[in-house]
Amino acid sequence: MSNRECNALLKQIRDCTICTASLPLSPLPILQASSGAKILIAGQAPGIKTHQKARPFDDASGERLRSWLGVDKETFYNPELFAIVPMGFCFPGTFEKEGKKQGDKPPRPECAANWHPRLLPQLNQIELTLVLGQYAIDYHIQPLLPENESKINVTQAVERWQEFWPHKLVLPHPSPRNNLWLKRHPEFEQTLLPLLRRRVHEILNS
Repeated sequence: MSNRECNALLKQIRDCTICTASLPLSPLPILQASSGAKILIAGQAPGIKTHQKARPFDDASGERLRSWLGVDKETFYNPELFAIVPMGFCFPGTFEKEGKKQGDKPPRPECAANWHPRLLPQLNQIELTLVLGQYAIDYHIQPLLPENESKINVTQAVERWQEFWPHKLVLPHPSPRNNLWLKRHPEFEQTLLPLLRRRVHEILNS
């Protein structure tokens, strides 16, 4: 697919209204891609702050993620380098209990079902896919495992990183909410992040 064709497909995605009735806010599909992108970030779904800014990872999570990758904002938001294609493109809303927010709802399944099979195969220059979150693991990692193997979670996928390296790597979500996970798994920052930064540097400079 040429960049022109890719841009046409992206326009269709950004105009998508398939699950309007199921969303708490007006549809606002948020993603970044180009036919020449080298690194794919496969996340979950935009949060409310991302919806308000209409740009992925423009928050504390993004600052941490860019630090993990060893890149600046200009590089990160260059679609010729980084594709950002979450499992759900629109903010799915939040769970509430007794009037208190309990976290975001799962990504709407319509995005992966309708758009991923058309978009992802066209990103044929991708050399590294970074997988964030359980729904992204189920889509990008689980199919690589034996059929009889049970579902793996984020911690297990991170621990088994060598099975997917150097083409895929599961990361914990860079949200500050995961500070406890990072504290409990110091090997992630000590061992995996240096490898990740070197790999990103090699890809972006090749």
